[in-house]
Amino acid sequence: METFQTSLGQANLASILIFFVFVVITLGITYWAAKRTKTTSEFYAADRSISGFQNGLALAGDYMSAASFLGIAGMVALKGYDGLIYSIGFLVGWPLVMFLIAEPLRNLGKFTFADVVAFRLRQKPVRIASSVGSLMTIVFYLIAQMVGAGSLIKTLFGLPYELAVIIVGVVMIAYVLFGGMLATTWVQIIKAVLLLGGASFLVIITLSHFHFNPIELFSQAAEKYTDAVLSPGGFVTNPWDAISLGIALILGTAGLPHILMRFFTVPDAKQARKSVFVATGFIGYFYILTFVIGFGAMVLVGQDAISSIDKGGNMAALLLSEAVGGQFFLGFIAAVAFATILAVVAGLTLSGASTLSHDLYVNVFKNGKADEAGEVRVAKIATLCIGILAILLGLSFKGQNVAFTVGLAFAIAASANFPSLLLSILWKKFTTKGAVASIVTGASLAVILIILSPTVWVDIFHNEKAIFPLKNPALFSMFASFLAGILVSYFTDEPEARDKFEDEKLRTYLGIGAE
Repeated sequence: METFQTSLGQANLASILIFFVFVVITLGITYWAAKRTKTTSEFYAADRSISGFQNGLALAGDYMSAASFLGIAGMVALKGYDGLIYSIGFLVGWPLVMFLIAEPLRNLGKFTFADVVAFRLRQKPVRIASSVGSLMTIVFYLIAQMVGAGSLIKTLFGLPYELAVIIVGVVMIAYVLFGGMLATTWVQIIKAVLLLGGASFLVIITLSHFHFNPIELFSQAAEKYTDAVLSPGGFVTNPWDAISLGIALILGTAGLPHILMRFFTVPDAKQARKSVFVATGFIGYFYILTFVIGFGAMVLVGQDAISSIDKGGNMAALLLSEAVGGQFFLGFIAAVAFATILAVVAGLTLSGASTLSHDLYVNVFKNGKADEAGEVRVAKIATLCIGILAILLGLSFKGQNVAFTVGLAFAIAASANFPSLLLSILWKKFTTKGAVASIVTGASLAVILIILSPTVWVDIFHNEKAIFPLKNPALFSMFASFLAGILVSYFTDEPEARDKFEDEKLRTYLGIGAE
């Protein structure tokens, strides 16, 4: 088969036009939302006016990042069956969020997940510790998104990397600064519809080349690249690494601040459950599509052509869209991929701003006594600071392999945020010192082990052998976090927190007193 010729890397008029239309429409929504965003509840939680279905779509939009769309399709295209490990890990986390977290979170919290952890504990120490866990997760996630945005636009539009990062940063700051959660939610919904529509159309055109028979697609892939592409073992060879990665992906979902924050936008716990149910359906459907897109690219574009454009295979979905639908379709999918990054970055920025303003400014510095106008003002200043930080991080990490930063974000979320959240909801004897020990142990151990792992110690620092053998630290850091929380709580009795547990239980299960 002749080598695949692509127009990637040259300015594509269609993608620039479609992306421009997306930005204009979403900025229009931001203008509309700005008129309805005056109070803290409107800024952080869209005044709890989002329905379960709308929030489900927005959750799916928040979760289906460009890393999922481009990364998983590319992984499947180059590694075959094993590329699925990420999509299954990402998806399996959702029922856990539904059954364990959604309802208590909506009933106990106000704007951030720290509200839940600190519900019956001493406010200051818990909020400072959980803010550190949240902000670390957000920063590592932001690095991956911003570097991804820069590389993507450079490849797609032919624009310089630096300019691309600045465009993403400025547009995203506008969404959050003026429109708050209402604008961010609608940006997510539009992006989710575009992404699901575009990916579905791409799969339909791809399958038309195989008489709409997926079995024919898989057998052609096996014919071309041997049966190995249809069996596991090509990507993750160490079983402990697979378990550790699985733990980070599954339990990390229940600790991502920008995902947890979305549960405060719905009116009650019933709608919170419905939104997870809707999100699970859309996300499950989306990951089935990425699997077909990956194998389609493997057969119709070829692994050599994919890895010659990008070693990690990140352009597989875009190359496939050009192979089956020409330049205009490539332009559409490219613009959608870029819009995806924009929307995810907006969600991350808003959750970072709410951590700085609501958790630190109001509840730590002002002892919970700030006026609404002052809190919204601080939230907007925080938005501006995080937006500028995101641009600077994107510029300084140029050319780095950022796969480890996404893994690290999930590992920190699973190690720092998830154990303290779960223990505070379920365990009567959990204490303030236990919560702080759990968060600090999980966050610091996750970062230290990632630095000592092959991903950083060997690939980035170019040492011969890693000190910590696994690429994913969650297996150790998460259990250490649980252990620290439980042991410290056992040795530091807190009668006040224990007495408040019955009130918490009442509010958790019946929603009495929920905001």
